[in-house]
Amino acid sequence: MALDQYVEEEEEGMSFLEHLEALRWHLVRSVAAIFIFTILAFVSKSLVFGEVILGPSRVDFATYRWLCHLSGVFSMPALCIDELPFIIQSRQMTGQFSMHMTSSFVVGFIVSFPYVFWEMWRFISPGLYDNEKNAARGAVFFVSLLFFMGAAFGYFVLAPLSINFLANYQLDPTILNEFDITSYVSTLTMLVLASAIMFQLPVVVYFLAMSGLVSSALLKTYRRHAIVVILVLAAIITPPDVISQILIALPILVLYEAGIQIALNLEKKRDKRLAEEEAEDAL
Repeated sequence: MALDQYVEEEEEGMSFLEHLEALRWHLVRSVAAIFIFTILAFVSKSLVFGEVILGPSRVDFATYRWLCHLSGVFSMPALCIDELPFIIQSRQMTGQFSMHMTSSFVVGFIVSFPYVFWEMWRFISPGLYDNEKNAARGAVFFVSLLFFMGAAFGYFVLAPLSINFLANYQLDPTILNEFDITSYVSTLTMLVLASAIMFQLPVVVYFLAMSGLVSSALLKTYRRHAIVVILVLAAIITPPDVISQILIALPILVLYEAGIQIALNLEKKRDKRLAEEEAEDAL
């Protein structure tokens, strides 16, 4: 049975305080799940921090090895990243411990995201009409899938290329790049989570189109404006290099076009349903 098809207890007729009590327990279970996975990530320091968090800072990272392989295939040596001229330091007494806590929490949140969203969906879904529930069937799966796709894109594509750019950027050869652990973890976290959130665009468009707040025609009309907004957002959430900005902007533009197609399909289904209802009324 799919998570979003979990059989809910009857909630009709609940008072406001009863709804608050139900919400409280959904939040408690969500926080508990994040806490459990955070603890597991914290005790798995060598794996989570040594391999996952610090992975993009090493030349043997999967993305760098893949780019070196492509450089050999296409005879483009510039693609191969065989050096990252920077070191990571901790300049604060609590720097390493606080970053251990922060990174463990971020990993715990990412891993527990499907369950957390499922809990929130269980609270929201009883208030939907039957047609809305049917239209939103599979929401937990698709939201989680897009979230993990975005996180993977940020971790395997955006983060390593951004780190490589920033590591090799120098105003003068005498200036060495020695990054603080806080800056490194914050940059990596921002890139991964920002990508995961931005990849939710088709879901947002789907629910807005389903509620009638947006249409495919409206999305097409404001396509140029959307491109400008996407480029601005890409410039904000990525380091100041053109390659990283293009890399985050391109998939978002593709998702925006997918959102137009989603809205168009919903409109076709709505028109078909209305035509069938009118035909039945005519009989």
